[in-house]
Amino acid sequence: MMDTKKQSALFHCSLEENLEKVKKELGNSTDLVTRQVRLKAVDQIVVGILYTEGLVDKNMISSLMESLMLHAKKAHIPAEAECEERSLILMKDFLLTIGGVEEVYDFDHLYDAILTGDTVILVDGYSNGFIANTKQWEDRGVQETSVQTVVRGSREAFSENLRTNTALVRRRINNRNLWLETVQIGDMTQTKVAMMYIKGVVQESVVAEVKERLGKIEIDGILESGNIEEMIQDHTFTPFPTIYNTERPDSVAAGLLEGRVAILVDGTPIVLLVPAVFVQFFQSPEDYYMRADFGILRILRFISFFIALLGPSIYVAITTFHQEMLQTNLLMSIAAQREGVPFPAAVEALLMEFTFEMLREAGVRMPRAVGSAISIVGALVLGEAAVQAGLVSPATVIVVSITAITSFVFPSFSMSIPIRLLRFGLIALAASFGFIGIFVGMIALCIHLCTLRSFGVPYMAPLAPVNLADQKDTLLRIPIWMMHTRPHFLRQKNSVRERKSKI
Repeated sequence: MMDTKKQSALFHCSLEENLEKVKKELGNSTDLVTRQVRLKAVDQIVVGILYTEGLVDKNMISSLMESLMLHAKKAHIPAEAECEERSLILMKDFLLTIGGVEEVYDFDHLYDAILTGDTVILVDGYSNGFIANTKQWEDRGVQETSVQTVVRGSREAFSENLRTNTALVRRRINNRNLWLETVQIGDMTQTKVAMMYIKGVVQESVVAEVKERLGKIEIDGILESGNIEEMIQDHTFTPFPTIYNTERPDSVAAGLLEGRVAILVDGTPIVLLVPAVFVQFFQSPEDYYMRADFGILRILRFISFFIALLGPSIYVAITTFHQEMLQTNLLMSIAAQREGVPFPAAVEALLMEFTFEMLREAGVRMPRAVGSAISIVGALVLGEAAVQAGLVSPATVIVVSITAITSFVFPSFSMSIPIRLLRFGLIALAASFGFIGIFVGMIALCIHLCTLRSFGVPYMAPLAPVNLADQKDTLLRIPIWMMHTRPHFLRQKNSVRERKSKI
């Protein structure tokens, strides 16, 4: 084994040549720090230290320097001209008191260590060196959730630090069966991607499928978990998300306990959960922290889904083709409002929808101090001005406003995006064929949803195919003490969640 390492070693015995090569390969970057230290115990030994400024812990660097300068006085390290590993082993055992030290034999490993926050130690006269774990960079720390907010529950959110995120999950699941596997994806970025699951609960085929899909990714760089999501999802050409994403550690812990797999990407606070099902995007962590009778609020989310999806199209269909469905007084009121409006109902609805979408995008892109004010004032002013100018009717403004409000009800923002897209298609069908067009569009949408799968799990489970045992946490949530088993559609190895009924 020793001969094999020597044959594969790419370092020169000359420290100067190694340092010059590293500087040249890294383009003489100004954040690359190189320093040579001469050990007093043996004048012939010169040690080179390399690290990237801003990615290392300065206290650990100081400790490393102190270890080399002070401990060398007490240790006798033989200085030899030949490249022998025995002296390096003595140096590792007696001088490097910092934790997490490993040997390095080639430049590829050296570059990877330097660029990820480790410190490389090379010794003049030897063809290998050491890597000391000194990673430490600035991050925003654990802060309160900004997207998936709750009234009752944890306020902690993931950060951009991978190790911080894995620690937040382990705080909630203190079990030796919580396994973590890490790979590097991206030829240039070498982004660390971690996969967490509970051994003995998750289905092995799901774990194997996640590993296989991650292993097939070949790309220059991964900058956010959305890049991973787009490359491993089952269906590309669908508006619905087939992978659940969240910034809440408690949501990830709950998913792991149900038999899911979490995918954490270094540099982003958004964590992926697979497999994902349709009803999962309507479930809020708060549903499980409050009493079960408050779970009826989940029905409001499903009702809001249909209002946000079908509200404008039903209005267009009724006012264009099916006026007989309205009560006489209401019909006369709407007809009076539309008197003098130059556009048909479909054009009115599309015009207002486009205007609201532009206001929503403008509110997101604007500075936070003025974004919300501009979006609210802009909607009020434009809506009132449009009515006063006779471009749209007040009824259209009311319908579009209610639709906009209901699109914000969903706990997961990724579910509101497909609704916003499909809404325009349904308006076009309603304007062309009335209720028949809406029915055809909804049938096509249901068929499409039933054909989707997420890592082998039907997307509409447990609604289609119907599983009566899993209805305890679908439209409503029964008390936790009655949830004896985990969701059956995930096909876990251990489906028992609770072994003791309520006292």
